[in-house]
Amino acid sequence: MENQAFTQTEEQIIEGGKFLTFFLDREEYAIEILKVMEIIGLMSITPVPSMPGYIRGILNLRGKIIPVMDIRSRFGLPGVDDTAETCIIVLQQDQFQMGIVVDKVSEVAELGDTEIDDIPSFGAGITNDYLAGIGKVENTVKLILDVSRVLFEAREVIPESPEAAF
Repeated sequence: MENQAFTQTEEQIIEGGKFLTFFLDREEYAIEILKVMEIIGLMSITPVPSMPGYIRGILNLRGKIIPVMDIRSRFGLPGVDDTAETCIIVLQQDQFQMGIVVDKVSEVAELGDTEIDDIPSFGAGITNDYLAGIGKVENTVKLILDVSRVLFEAREVIPESPEAAF
């Protein structure tokens, strides 16, 4: 598998298009729709020993083993109980697939190039490693995730084949 690590100096250019939006707490996030494989209701997730705390485990999705990330935990947000709206978004980057647990899916939003801003600088020592841009729609802000970085870092801690963890 190719190593497509990003360095701190590399920037991904986000172009306008369709984005799947979802909520974590009261914040709305967006992911390029082309990275989304499917959205599924919360199902049984099997914990895997020796994984970081933000990896909930794995699930069997129609015979394919998919690692699942608790994205709240990954972003340092406080945990909450799962609800009827909690779901898993299955993402794909190259050949790697991963599910992320989100509080609720919102909509598919169309963002034009002029509605996407660069990430503002927050000063020394503060990084925005998982953000690719800021979407502005009417009076709302949508934090656009850099799926490559979210998945690449997770791929580093998960065996090439999640089945190999057993």
